Amino acid sequence: MTQATMTPTAMVERWMATYGAPDADAAALLVDGHDPDAVAFTVIEVDSDGAAAGSASPVTTDVTYGELAERSKRFASALAELGVGRGDTVGVLMGKREELVVSLLAIARLGAIYIPLFTAFATPAIEMRLRAGDAKVVITEPGQADKLDGIEGITALVAGEQFEDLISAHEPIAESVAVGGDGTLILLFTSGTTGAPKGVPVPVKALASFVAYMHFGLDVRADDVFWNAADPGWAYGLYYGVLGPLAAGRRNLLLRAGFTPELTARILGELAVTNFAAAPTVYRALSKDPRISGFSLRRASSAGEPLTPDVIDWALRSIGTEVRDHYGQTEHGMFINNHWHDDVHEPLVPGSMGKPMPGFAAGIVDGQIAIDVPASPLMWFSGYLDAPEKTAQRYSADGRWYLTGDTGRVDDEGRYFFTARDDDVIIMAGYRIGPFDVESVLITHPSVVDVAVVGRPDELRGEVLEAFVVVADGVEGSEALETELQQLVKTQFAAHAYPRTVHFVDALPKTPSGKIQRFLLRQR
Repeated sequence: MTQATMTPTAMVERWMATYGAPDADAAALLVDGHDPDAVAFTVIEVDSDGAAAGSASPVTTDVTYGELAERSKRFASALAELGVGRGDTVGVLMGKREELVVSLLAIARLGAIYIPLFTAFATPAIEMRLRAGDAKVVITEPGQADKLDGIEGITALVAGEQFEDLISAHEPIAESVAVGGDGTLILLFTSGTTGAPKGVPVPVKALASFVAYMHFGLDVRADDVFWNAADPGWAYGLYYGVLGPLAAGRRNLLLRAGFTPELTARILGELAVTNFAAAPTVYRALSKDPRISGFSLRRASSAGEPLTPDVIDWALRSIGTEVRDHYGQTEHGMFINNHWHDDVHEPLVPGSMGKPMPGFAAGIVDGQIAIDVPASPLMWFSGYLDAPEKTAQRYSADGRWYLTGDTGRVDDEGRYFFTARDDDVIIMAGYRIGPFDVESVLITHPSVVDVAVVGRPDELRGEVLEAFVVVADGVEGSEALETELQQLVKTQFAAHAYPRTVHFVDALPKTPSGKIQRFLLRQR
């Protein structure tokens, strides 16, 4: 039976048998089993001036599966020489470039674990993740290498001359380590509302759910020019811009430049993209620039936050297709979608994020969107790294339901509607930002005695950060202090996560037990 004639249930069973097998070899599944001459990624580069203006023609380089296989085998030998082996962790601080993919595959060949590090992170945020994951080796790129200065006990490898010398100086590793479906492939950290970011071990069998989403949710076909524009430092870009395309044998584009609406539109047109996935912020930015035109899409998908009606209306007028909203989390990937594939395609209902993907069963439990774990063969989350109490909070008392923490409702047709987050995570331009991370930096300023961070609605980004700060006696809140605090977050946590506004207040609203009442701050 071919895939074209299989039922969705049969396809899920086949994927689970492949990626969940006791002898599953991640490197074989991601690269070695594909046609070595087929293109895996097209890397796109533009000079910085052209990227900003949207005027430069992109320079493209195709990278084949054969090239990825050979280079990753050689780089695996280099990592092994540094002592990296099965179960060890390796940090990767890199943007969208070929070396990131080579590094991921080389790490997988050794049975080691890949820790993605977002390039907007400052040194303390990077160090926290490396320490929590017990990484001793970090692979980075020239523009990020200085962030590793001062982090003791790590060996840094830099893309470029050093990286290429290591590849050319080592013979290909003879055999990859097969860790099996339950073996950990990725350790991805996600921010919450309190405490340090939590580590999510992603097993090899999670590839089954990533392939399912590529097929059912995005409907990426062999003849598509597919582009997932999300950053691989986070779940959506890593799961469905690197791992999913590799496992499914579908080419993706890797743009080595920052986002601008003009450049995005140019690439969509000049490279004839047919299937596009991005955060709502990208679509909103495109929709607000009347100069942008000249491309049409077969499929357009959005994830990270709910789509607003204006984006949906614009898409139908301007790019010839709907933008379909999809929903998921770092802990399990996408699982409720307005699916594109013909087998599960249904008319778009405004405000709905769709129905559960084949391989997942969902429900509403205590007002929260939840996954029925026993009825969801594609559910792979097994718990946070070294955090049993946090893990237990994610499940109902009987263990049957995984609780997303997001509230919602379901209509009589089985369509799900997001209503609100049940936590205080801020989603800005598709990125999830935990208030604790930002508050932990702001409180280190000698003028700050108490602080709370909340999200404020923003027309372009969905949400931006606002900080409410109580200053020390004798200190005046001022524009200069606001600028100091914003810069502190940029340098000590992440450049994108600074508060756009700082309010200086006499006190923060708190419960009798001392918990900050963020909902009152959001109402101000």
